[in-house]
Amino acid sequence: MVAPCLIRVKLPPMMEIITAEQLMEYLGDYILDAKPKEISEIQRLNYEQNMSDAMAILHKLQTGLDVNVKFTGVRVFEYTPECIVFDLLDIPLYHGWLVDPQTPDIVKAVGNCSYNQLVEKIICCKQSENSELVSEGFVAEQFLNNTATQLTYHGLCELTTAVQEGELCVFFRNNHFSTMTKYKGQLYLLVTDQGFLTEEKVVWESLHNVDGDGNFCDSEFHLRPPSDPETVYRGQQDQIDQDYLMALSLQQEQQSQDINWEQIPEGISDLELAKKLQEEEDRRASQYYQEQEQAASAQVQNSPRPRAGREKGRPPRTGPAVSC
Repeated sequence: MVAPCLIRVKLPPMMEIITAEQLMEYLGDYILDAKPKEISEIQRLNYEQNMSDAMAILHKLQTGLDVNVKFTGVRVFEYTPECIVFDLLDIPLYHGWLVDPQTPDIVKAVGNCSYNQLVEKIICCKQSENSELVSEGFVAEQFLNNTATQLTYHGLCELTTAVQEGELCVFFRNNHFSTMTKYKGQLYLLVTDQGFLTEEKVVWESLHNVDGDGNFCDSEFHLRPPSDPETVYRGQQDQIDQDYLMALSLQQEQQSQDINWEQIPEGISDLELAKKLQEEEDRRASQYYQEQEQAASAQVQNSPRPRAGREKGRPPRTGPAVSC
């Protein structure tokens, strides 16, 4: 997810492989060297504090950062210390999980909440005796369930408009960070799935609908289907989209499950409860994707054929291309 910054980092000639530890060192050196020269004392102290905070969490780039989307804009995230890393490296961070402004009931229910705040709101609304609040909580919950892939067509349209031609940026979706660019008006995601290690010509995958079944391209953005199409398209009717089900399951556990309130410590606030649920979601998601990575590594070792999909065995699905 830090690939855009490599254009500013000088790597040794003929270097073909870089470890995560080496990459962290290069990024740390870049942050230190990028310190502005002619700034005021207040700006200098502020930058040094941001730099210190960023260095403290830089190691998290190997496992994942805590970012919390807001549903009002593709560049709108709740500010967390992790966001400082993107600011210091001057890497644009995007997401596409937006509420369609043409759905006023959802707009009202979601408001300006971040994801975590919306989870807390849903919990509060469910306990309310006010029927209007209960209804609003139900609408918000349905929105999360219906957009469990964390990308909406309105969000995709906004992304296509916001990302500049040729821009290198980071796209956040379903606990994944992907390198994204725009070429001739079309968005593309860098293919990083281990199943494509043997597909040297496959570099980019188009992002043109919310279902994730993009077209594979080479480094020049020419269509380049995998050498074994059956690997990508096999079992389209029978295979299960594990990423989608994982995201949906986590959200249903967090928002839709019947909570056994007798097991909740007396006096715990809604915010504390929401945080506990979020921590459990993060833990399960991390465990799930670690297992998927291990399974992918084992599959690559046993077979040279790439797996279906870009992320963790995602099978392609048919869906309409977006037209903005």
